[in-house]
Amino acid sequence: MAQPRTVWLFDLDNTLHDASRACFPAINAAMTAFIVRELSVDEAEAQRLRQHYWQRYGATLLGLARHHGIRAAHFLEDTHRLPGIEPGLSSHAHDRAVLARLPGRRFVLTNAPAGYARRVLTALGLAEHFEGILSIERMRMFGQWRPKPDARMLRFVAARLKVPASRCVLVEDTLEHQKAARRVGMRTVWMQRYLRACRTDPEVGVHLRRKPAYVCARIRSLQKLLKI
Repeated sequence: MAQPRTVWLFDLDNTLHDASRACFPAINAAMTAFIVRELSVDEAEAQRLRQHYWQRYGATLLGLARHHGIRAAHFLEDTHRLPGIEPGLSSHAHDRAVLARLPGRRFVLTNAPAGYARRVLTALGLAEHFEGILSIERMRMFGQWRPKPDARMLRFVAARLKVPASRCVLVEDTLEHQKAARRVGMRTVWMQRYLRACRTDPEVGVHLRRKPAYVCARIRSLQKLLKI
């Protein structure tokens, strides 16, 4: 009897590529400029709101939509245009080889919009290794946005893929997302290759030395996935 296939859910930014160098500065600048323009605030207040809503809701979009009536499609399209980012994106040849060999189904699960995710995956040479992209546009339930780390959305993803949560593995750089995934029964793999947050986040620094209970494995290379 054939073994059930594992469903791999890969985060995109800072998991499959170094977004802190290539994309995040441009995205953050675009979001700040959007908030300045749409809410008529100065740059300092726009930066404060961007960071506050990201920390509170897991996505700046949620705060802007809930408290300021910003249309999600307008915000996502405006802040992820990012012309000319492709030359700054790079992946490792061994990552492509691992994804080609990794048994099971593979999806990208990202709080970024689908168009941006497709551009990044294509530029990285990784698009062919994924069955699909589960982007923020697909994280709506009963009219409400539910991006990572929303546990209800993670259960919904498993149901949509017609597998129990226990058959899913989330490969992700963000601990809060790992915690939510483990709570619904998914296995969790913490990608640390591009992690620099330990310099400013004491909690992350502690966990780099001592694995939290909700993390099943820690890796710095996708090659380690073949042994999990």
